[in-house]
Amino acid sequence: MPSLDGSVVLVTGANGGIGTQFVHQALARGAAKVYASARTPRTWDDDRVVPLQLDVTDPASVRAAVAAAPDVTVLVNNAGTSVSSPGILQHTDEEIRRNVETNFLGPLVLARAFAPTLSAAEGAALVDVHSALSWYAVAGIYSATKAALWSATNSLRLELQPAGVHVLGVHVGYVDTPMAEHATDPKLDPAVLVQRVLDGLEAGAYEVLADETSVQLKAGLSAPLEAVYPQLAQA
Repeated sequence: MPSLDGSVVLVTGANGGIGTQFVHQALARGAAKVYASARTPRTWDDDRVVPLQLDVTDPASVRAAVAAAPDVTVLVNNAGTSVSSPGILQHTDEEIRRNVETNFLGPLVLARAFAPTLSAAEGAALVDVHSALSWYAVAGIYSATKAALWSATNSLRLELQPAGVHVLGVHVGYVDTPMAEHATDPKLDPAVLVQRVLDGLEAGAYEVLADETSVQLKAGLSAPLEAVYPQLAQA
């Protein structure tokens, strides 16, 4: 069963609201060290936090991170980006590339790069932060990339299990961070989200549905498409 006590954690997107909570709460649960990674790392007021420069879309940066953090036992793929408007046909080429590289290729490449390190560690774990929108295609390329990451996480779970690496996938709707500042729907407190994720990790869960939105959308996967997307019935 994974445990944060004595672990060495690497968090991507550590400067953001969710990432910051992962850093603080991992330490509160006994992590010995947390690599707080970001494209532009910031300083922290705790000697157990190691700022680490990491651009998940840059293979050279990923290789450098693996070399700089050879003792990682828990990898948290949290970094992500979103789009400014719905409609996959309305997104710019740059938005599509940025979302694919940040939300899908980045976490996958990082997981592959750290797989040997995690496989050699005792009680190692990989946490991938997906989205409730993995199961609801209203956010265009963002939904598509999160759905792809969900699928990749399922594959990684099967492949890493023989090495004893526990893989946890996280689904959540809107979280009260700058990325969701445009949303008017209810938003989950980042601290509550991370608490639920780490509770799930230490309980050995394979998946955390962090809010009611995620619960409902996963349940709807077995429904007819006309029920999930009423606009189809209207057509």
